[in-house]
Amino acid sequence: MTSEMTPDEEYEFYADPANQTPTGEPRRRSAKLTTPIPVRFPADVLDEVKRRADADDRSVSSWIRRAVEHELNRPA
Repeated sequence: MTSEMTPDEEYEFYADPANQTPTGEPRRRSAKLTTPIPVRFPADVLDEVKRRADADDRSVSSWIRRAVEHELNRPA
């Protein structure tokens, strides 16, 4: 399929076992992660982070890691 599916169409598509076979190479993290660190955000910032992570189809943790990596690659 090449067009966007509705959630109901997605459910029906993946309910078929033939559409549950992984394709391509598996994605692996490039390095082991360290011990978690607590980070606190104001509620409005956290809401925006969640919204953007969802828009990128990422977890909040993954989105924050990517944002930090992006900033670390910027000239100081």
